[in-house]
Amino acid sequence: MSGTIRVPGDKSISHRSLILASLADGESRIRGILDSEDVRATAEVLRALGAAIPELAGEMRVNGAGIRGLLPPRRALDCANSGTTTRLLAGVVAAHPFSARFEGDASLSRRPMKRIAEPLTYMGAKFDFEHGDGLPMTVHGADLRSIDWDTHASSAQVKSAILLAGLVSEVEVRVTEKSPSRDHTERMLRAMGADVETDGNQVCLRPARRLSPIEIDVPADPSSAAFFVALASLAGGGELTLTDVCLNPTRTGFLEAITRMGAQVDKTASARSGGEEIGSLRVRPAPLRSTRITEAEVPSLIDELPLLACIAAGAGVDLEITGAAELRVKESDRISAVVQNLRAVGADAEELPDGLRVHASRRELSGTIDPRGDHRIAMAFGILSAASGNHITVTNPDCVAVSYPRFWEDLRRVAA
Repeated sequence: MSGTIRVPGDKSISHRSLILASLADGESRIRGILDSEDVRATAEVLRALGAAIPELAGEMRVNGAGIRGLLPPRRALDCANSGTTTRLLAGVVAAHPFSARFEGDASLSRRPMKRIAEPLTYMGAKFDFEHGDGLPMTVHGADLRSIDWDTHASSAQVKSAILLAGLVSEVEVRVTEKSPSRDHTERMLRAMGADVETDGNQVCLRPARRLSPIEIDVPADPSSAAFFVALASLAGGGELTLTDVCLNPTRTGFLEAITRMGAQVDKTASARSGGEEIGSLRVRPAPLRSTRITEAEVPSLIDELPLLACIAAGAGVDLEITGAAELRVKESDRISAVVQNLRAVGADAEELPDGLRVHASRRELSGTIDPRGDHRIAMAFGILSAASGNHITVTNPDCVAVSYPRFWEDLRRVAA
């Protein structure tokens, strides 16, 4: 294992750059956007709302129509598999004087949406659900009022939906979380001139009449980079460098956890763009040891938890994850999917109501796994296969296109 790799642009920042550029006054320039199925879904929904979004490209120019410039859609808004698209744009639509019907694929349609409907309804919007808690969902926008909302959880998507609703409605909003979640929305809003104040686990957006356009280089996605940090840590030799990685402190929980396990990761910050710190990671193989992940850590590494389970299985160490019930309502029930697939390849793992355990074992790991259409499950087991030296077949490998279309190509290149 050796080489230098630049994983694709950050998915969270790519979504937000398109949304906020559409709401800005004037032309924004976006470089390095992630061209994936999820980000395409956001682009397509914004086009349906009248935004001038060009085809995704390495360098894009987006002419914003202002914070109240979107138009009533002539068709349902198809969010495909993207929860971020649905929840963030529901906040935007809720503050416009029209209605929109949100649809998605079978997986997205099972994901809970009332967590955003509740605060947005309190602000004055109305929501209609056709089947319980998921999609299809119709949002009836209105002139919204100010809100001081305690989420009693940690969700960047809920927080962002409220912030975007407040932005478009030109009202003050305040959100309190159980612990700080990803803050990409707040950082980008500040970079575009909005008055956003953060105090611990509370964020406040004050009324803004306009949003300035932005010029942003989308950094490499730390959740995608994590797969190659894992590969290099488990390898028998060599060194891997990952460039231009987003080093936002709300996204580095995986690096902290794997370093605690004994990984050798050197982090160097080198630039800033769109309010984000960017740098490189140099990773060398190292013996890994057991660890526990508790509820307080979960928000900063929620997407990397399936990968951590595969790392533990590959290294033959114990791992316990608790306080992560949110994993059950991601693209799949990730607790169930990870545990059942680990068992399918010979690892010793068990489910917990809000997490899982992997028990140290030196069994040979091989077999076929079903990622249940979940991109992060597929990539985690792809890394486990490459790192263990055993053969693990991933069914439906193309599901990685949601976040990292060239994953298998990059894996073959650095693991050769």
